[in-house]
Amino acid sequence: MSELPARRRGTRTGFTTGACAAAAAQAATLALRCGQLPAMVQTRLPNGQVIPFAVAAGSVSAQQASAVVIKDAGDDPDCTHGARLTAHVRLLAGEAGRLQLRGGDGVGIVTRPGLGLPLQEHAINPVPRRNILDNAREAAGDWLVQNGLEIVISVPGGEELAKRTLNPRLGILGGLSILGTSGIVYPYSTVAFKAAMQQSIQAAAALQLPALVLTTGRRTERFAMQQLPDLPESAFIQMGDFVGAALHSCSQEAISTLYVAAMVGKLAKIGQGFSNTHAHKGRVDMAWLARLAAEAGADATLCRQVQEGVTVRHASELLAERGLEQAFLQQLVAAARSAMLRRLPVGCHLTLFAFDFAGQLCATGADS
Repeated sequence: MSELPARRRGTRTGFTTGACAAAAAQAATLALRCGQLPAMVQTRLPNGQVIPFAVAAGSVSAQQASAVVIKDAGDDPDCTHGARLTAHVRLLAGEAGRLQLRGGDGVGIVTRPGLGLPLQEHAINPVPRRNILDNAREAAGDWLVQNGLEIVISVPGGEELAKRTLNPRLGILGGLSILGTSGIVYPYSTVAFKAAMQQSIQAAAALQLPALVLTTGRRTERFAMQQLPDLPESAFIQMGDFVGAALHSCSQEAISTLYVAAMVGKLAKIGQGFSNTHAHKGRVDMAWLARLAAEAGADATLCRQVQEGVTVRHASELLAERGLEQAFLQQLVAAARSAMLRRLPVGCHLTLFAFDFAGQLCATGADS
């Protein structure tokens, strides 16, 4: 049985549940096709990297196979570290090209709207869903000319693990979510990460660049670069969840022109004054969101629906039905920008870019 590296505080990256599920599905498909469980698979992540994953266990027969990949979360304090992502693959004889994917035991069921997933289906997010299917399809090769595959992803013990996550509050019941937009887990609570980010701000300030751009991650950095193509790469700094530390460093360095790019979910936490926007560091105050909705023109009934929800996405969807989404997002941006300005020197020019879940620029906030 494969052993994971000892946990420690540091910057070692790990892998998402989605990446491990994709590796397990790839391994089980290869086992079914070849009649032997591989010890290792080379799995392509959503970000394009090809990563070796050890196969911890599994079985194979003429019609079905299973494979287990143990999640290594790196140095991130993730409760799913060590979870056994398991794929069961069954031959669908004669069903040429068909790939059917569903969740099994330990994968949660979506019971509330606002999560970007169909209700009453297993919580396998769109990016890992595609990644699982892509790796299984590649492993199956020309087998799919005549046959299909049913793939079931399960996580033994996932229901208990999920109690230590936000899933129950979000309405994902009975297990974990299969997540991950890149396939990589980056540690959030490390001194080293903050030190590197602060050093990057100091270095950028020394270059006397016309502006600095703080982003919450790789995707928002990419989106911000599209908005600001004239700025050099050195002007873009990933602050991750460490909003407070990043703004403090910008204040110390007397940055006069600052851009901040974030997804709308993070902006809600920034607007509430959070210094750290990680999911484990606090939750969005839905009553506060409802007040923003009221300021955007929502009636009492709609505000109550927002307050009874669990995500910013759901609030946006509800307001979009009434034609109020843009006004709501502008209120959200204004609140986040006001909270950030309180952490910056007087006179700092701050522009905020808010991106939706598809990466589209949906609202901005700047000096009037």
